[in-house]
Amino acid sequence: MRIPRIYHPENLENKKACQLSEDAANHVGRVLRMQAGEQIELFDGTNHIYPAVITNASKKAVEVEIQARKFDNRESPLSIHLGQVISRGDRMEFTIQKSVELGVNVITPLWSERCGVKLDGDRLDKKIQQWQKIAIAACEQCGRNIIPEIRPMMKLQDWCVENDGALKLNLHPRAKYSIKTLPEIPTAGVRLLIGSEGGLSSREISQTETQGFTEILLGKRVLRTETAALTAITALQVCFGDL
Repeated sequence: MRIPRIYHPENLENKKACQLSEDAANHVGRVLRMQAGEQIELFDGTNHIYPAVITNASKKAVEVEIQARKFDNRESPLSIHLGQVISRGDRMEFTIQKSVELGVNVITPLWSERCGVKLDGDRLDKKIQQWQKIAIAACEQCGRNIIPEIRPMMKLQDWCVENDGALKLNLHPRAKYSIKTLPEIPTAGVRLLIGSEGGLSSREISQTETQGFTEILLGKRVLRTETAALTAITALQVCFGDL
């Protein structure tokens, strides 16, 4: 049986025991129904894992004894920052989950002219928290020991202006480059822009050109927004990462 992996939001270095967070305790105690004496594996976002044994378990609280601390790097050598225009329904959640599994480091949800999702105030804050929990759960599942950041939402034009030295990429059906034929190797990482279901407006496309984005093509077929994101990330990892 696979040992459950559990994220702990506090640094566990030098700790011999700890009490799991409320969410983790609910999962271990209520969902998995684990008991004292069973093993779990903790990670705290520092690229270390902590084999542990449950010492006390109830439906409301779980205490564990930490047995060791081990460095366990499963990060890709390619840093990817995904700028994803918010998609409808569960498509955004799907994109976040799978992007994390594929090795994305940062995800920024974006507003665009053709974005069909309306969020503000408390609903917006709750969505960001929900998406961060999805990223954590994806790390627990796939074995990553660093939690990707879900940033606050931004307007697309503001995100495009940011410059961290990474290669900026934007999908376009009439682009002259594919990922395999990029004119520049992304040694400082990639900022990947994915539009909404309706695509980017002509004004937004012009802005990406002004801000130094390289347009790339993903074959001759038109892909849905969630398919485009995962296809581009996979291709980037194959060419420059660890796939």
